[in-house]
Amino acid sequence: MIKRLWPYAKKYQRYFLLACACIIGETVFELVIPVLMANIIDVGVANKDTNYIVIQGILMVVCACIAYVLGVLYARFAATAGQGFGAELRKDEFEKVQNFSFANTDHFSTSSLITRLTSDVIIIQNAICNGIRPLVRAPFMLLLALFFTFTINAKLALIFLVSTPILGIGLFVIVRKVGPLFKFMQSSMDNINTVVQENLNAIRVVKSYVREGYESEKFEGMNENLRENSEKAFRTSVWNMPLFQYVMYLTIVSILFFGGQMILAGTMKVGELTGFLSYVMQILNALMMISNVFLMLTRSIASCERIIEVLDEVPDIYDPQNTSEIVENGTIDFHHVYFKYKSTAKEYVLTDIDLHIPAGSTIGILGGTGSAKTSLVQLIPRLYDVSEGEVLVDGRNVKNYSVEHLRDSVGMVLQKNTLFSGTIKENLLWGNKNASDEDIEWACHIACVDEFIKNFPEGYQTDMGQGGVNVSGGQKQRLCIARALLKKPKVLILDNSTSAVDTATEASIREGLASLKDTTKIIIAQRVSSVQHADQIVILDDGHIHAIGTHDELLSQDKIYQDIYYSQMEGAGL
Repeated sequence: MIKRLWPYAKKYQRYFLLACACIIGETVFELVIPVLMANIIDVGVANKDTNYIVIQGILMVVCACIAYVLGVLYARFAATAGQGFGAELRKDEFEKVQNFSFANTDHFSTSSLITRLTSDVIIIQNAICNGIRPLVRAPFMLLLALFFTFTINAKLALIFLVSTPILGIGLFVIVRKVGPLFKFMQSSMDNINTVVQENLNAIRVVKSYVREGYESEKFEGMNENLRENSEKAFRTSVWNMPLFQYVMYLTIVSILFFGGQMILAGTMKVGELTGFLSYVMQILNALMMISNVFLMLTRSIASCERIIEVLDEVPDIYDPQNTSEIVENGTIDFHHVYFKYKSTAKEYVLTDIDLHIPAGSTIGILGGTGSAKTSLVQLIPRLYDVSEGEVLVDGRNVKNYSVEHLRDSVGMVLQKNTLFSGTIKENLLWGNKNASDEDIEWACHIACVDEFIKNFPEGYQTDMGQGGVNVSGGQKQRLCIARALLKKPKVLILDNSTSAVDTATEASIREGLASLKDTTKIIIAQRVSSVQHADQIVILDDGHIHAIGTHDELLSQDKIYQDIYYSQMEGAGL
């Protein structure tokens, strides 16, 4: 796991090494102080040598000051290394998510990805910032302090051969139990994020149905689950402190007892016992730090595993090597296409699709809910890949194009319209960041955005608010169409993208789109009026192509089309 995440620390390797060097230096100077203190008692006080006491005292102050400066430098270097590591890890994780296909994203919930990008990275970040010091200092201090204790009195130092294994066994048991609990705790955090995200995204629906109480109860349940899992984890980990305190006090009492016996027997000096006790405290503090580091690492390991799951997710849609294919015309062919969202699914969403769409033509797609209309068009820009068969653009398999070029050649207005925080112009420039004002006005004219943009005092500089809350559903749809048109795509896919506009506006948009002679237009709709002027209309039924033809042909020959048409005409008459 360390090997897997080490590349993210390479850029800050110098700061890691400097932090470690500062800790070692600080530890050395701190460990020298008890030796100087023992010398003051056994030499200076015993011989009543004031000058010796002063000199040794000054040395103690100098050592303490140097240790302090090194401690401050460590804090600076460790913060730079830890925060830098976290930033690099978060950046790479986010870029990896950006390269996911829809199928890859389906493996993780949105809330889980947010937790893995934020909370899990912060846990690792904090483990580094707060863990370098004890991780380097504790073993170094432990070994040096043990060396000095054996130097002072080897027999008395044998007490550590009893206390240390007890602490080690206790720590092993605690770490083994608390590890899985930290993982459950992060999963509970995912659930909390899911509830909050759903509630905030659908806050208008929640309030319109007066379901605030229900949402509060749901959140309370998830929050209670997080509390319980957190309590279990920390309730287990806190056993570490009483265990170490018990062993520490028992060790100190034993040393005082046996050391006192040795002083009475004349085999040990008072100054030696004082210095020995100082090193005992250093040893026990080192062991305490090691135990805390293990607990910190146990929690960070759970977060590491979750992050590595994202980093190791293999995108199932990738660019071919050395491709230079370019979409020139926009001809589309489906050859015996079968598709299902998961390879383990028993049934196909699309079955044996054979379809030819000439360049520059307008194709309408109709079908009932669940007939896989959206699934069909998502295969063109490779939002998903086919399970069997092939999709061709300009006679070449879509897998032979670079994903970036293919998707840049296909303008797609999804069924769910999405706008971002910022101005109207900033949202439109998503289609083409280099678009001129003339280009923007051209796209907005075709999409009938110019009909309402003049009503905003600030025009294209009007702030949209989060998710485009400052515009209506129909205005949002028209802005999304204009954004797609700015790409000047070879293929334009409109997935039920005029459902919220009135029929007059829809007719104006349709007339504007008809002027795009070099663009292949695919229109998914629920209303016959939206597609009846198309060159061909495709009727989908339960993932199969039921019929293909013009409006007149289908109206005279196809039962499903007739049912759709007459039911809508009857509804319009009413």
